[in-house]
Amino acid sequence: MSDKKFATAVNCMDGRTQLPVAEFMKKMFKVDYVDMVTEAGPIKILAEFKDIPLIAGIKNRVEISVSKHHSKVVAVVGHYDCAGNPVDKQMQLMQISEAIKKIKSRGFDVKLIGLWVDEEWKVHKVV
Repeated sequence: MSDKKFATAVNCMDGRTQLPVAEFMKKMFKVDYVDMVTEAGPIKILAEFKDIPLIAGIKNRVEISVSKHHSKVVAVVGHYDCAGNPVDKQMQLMQISEAIKKIKSRGFDVKLIGLWVDEEWKVHKVV
């Protein structure tokens, strides 16, 4: 078994968010790698909880990261200028909060956090 440490990010497919989120999580949680589970507008998908097959796919990928890579933290990420979820920051912050609640209700035994990526591609931890 590897001694490398992992975290997981449920992140937008938007390539502008990948590196900033990975770097932020590596630094904040002292991990070597960040598994990216990407969709277009994942916080909307998880908050609304309507597209069950898509949600199942996200859940499956997070489970793989947690069970096989022993990820101890999962971030749910929203960002500025999201093409898959073109709503304002306040709505995205509410969606992040709701998405975290939905993930918690599915029984993941990990730390869950919300992240917001602003217009300068800086990452902020949100509640």
